[in-house]
Amino acid sequence: MTIEQIITKIKDQSQPSELKLIHQAYDFAKKYHSGQKRLTGEPYIQHSLHTAFILTQLGADAPTIAAGLLHDVPEDSNCSIAELRQNFGEDIAFLVDSVTKLSLVNYHGQERYRESLKKMFLAIAKDLRVSLIKFADRLHNLRTLEYLPDEKRQKIARETLEIYTPIAGLLGIWHLKWQMEDICFRFLYPNDYKELAHKYEVEKKIELDQYIEKTGQELSKALDRLHIKHEINGRFKHLYSIWLKMNNKNRKFDEIYDVFALRVIVPTIDDCYRALGAIHSLWRPNLGRFKDYIAIPKPNGYQSLHTTVFGSEGRATEFQIRTSEMHAQAQYGVAAHWSYKQFGSKKTAPKLNWTKEILNLQETNPNTQDFIQNIQLDLFKDRIFILTPKGDVYELPVGATPIDFAYAIHTDIGNKASGVLINNKIGQLNASLDNSDIVEIIIDKKQTGPNPDWLKFVKTSKARSAIKQYAPKSVLQRFSPLQNLRDLWHQIKEPRK
Repeated sequence: MTIEQIITKIKDQSQPSELKLIHQAYDFAKKYHSGQKRLTGEPYIQHSLHTAFILTQLGADAPTIAAGLLHDVPEDSNCSIAELRQNFGEDIAFLVDSVTKLSLVNYHGQERYRESLKKMFLAIAKDLRVSLIKFADRLHNLRTLEYLPDEKRQKIARETLEIYTPIAGLLGIWHLKWQMEDICFRFLYPNDYKELAHKYEVEKKIELDQYIEKTGQELSKALDRLHIKHEINGRFKHLYSIWLKMNNKNRKFDEIYDVFALRVIVPTIDDCYRALGAIHSLWRPNLGRFKDYIAIPKPNGYQSLHTTVFGSEGRATEFQIRTSEMHAQAQYGVAAHWSYKQFGSKKTAPKLNWTKEILNLQETNPNTQDFIQNIQLDLFKDRIFILTPKGDVYELPVGATPIDFAYAIHTDIGNKASGVLINNKIGQLNASLDNSDIVEIIIDKKQTGPNPDWLKFVKTSKARSAIKQYAPKSVLQRFSPLQNLRDLWHQIKEPRK
């Protein structure tokens, strides 16, 4: 990897001042890494270059790429953050300092593990670019994992699956998440990896490639007739996600049917819905497998139409329909904000709802264990979207109840909740809500506070905290069992054999 490759990658979308900044960062990093070697035998500056190149692939802005080049300088040399600040300004110094602090984290021991997680969440919540640099750094380290002793390989791979890939998922950076997961899978479960890779390549992929090409051609003709510009390609599920599904659902490889989907990229949102109509006119849709993430995006900003149809020979076939902008968001998540078209923009780094929740949790839960527990409650579960009768949308974790929804609207609504209508039918306050439910909370104005027994079933930290304010200590003791920290990741951690 050379600095010229990085410059070539971004030259057409960058200002001269930005190219100069990146050259300066490279020269500075090369000077301080002079004489240092990686375990691969390469000069250490190669790691800095690869990290920066991964950032260019994500479409990161010039300061982030520069920070990627500089990210190991303070840790591996006598250069201080103050010196970086003097040479490159506050913005880049902050990014490098934040990444350096995360690199110094020790994941051994529960207390340090909790504190490490907290530092990572807070750093990312303050500036999402920190996560981009850290993920790029981690991905290149994973690519050279074979040069490390086996014990260290196992530690880094497991740490990546437990810490980094879940956060990459929250940020929607699937392009990196899938790569990290498959590398970790190869080192943690080598026999399973080899067996699955062989079956996938030999038994499935050739057949599916032919099916995708045939189906794509048929759809392309239909879209041409409607004068819809389009691009159609196949998307294959990655090995680790197939393996997870096999383990979680106790299925054999031959019983996994949704290992592929066809992506349809069109110019406009209107074209998305027209393309959906074309697909449904060609093949019978499975109405239970339709999702409109354009009208109601996922929390990380993901937008697309998903539909599954019974294609040729009755084969279940999933289509994902989106615009080019939506596709960039789907691949790169928050990194799409700094797309190649926006190099040099002065836009503020985007804030996601859950990053605001993290900062709020830090204020209301200064205790590290409470902070981590509430992260588990609110963030590391899949999200659903619940609507009010007026069409307002609230996002909640899977399994959330009408009481969680009531507190999401307003604390007073939660405290006075006495009943609920779910899709215009009387429901139970402890019922698990489903995606796109229309929920109306019935309140009792005379009610003075919540029922402490609600603590048995609420799923969000906001509801739990509000209820606890009214509950007597004897009740609280019943609902505060000690939790194993590793349960924090039970929704997203790989199954063990």
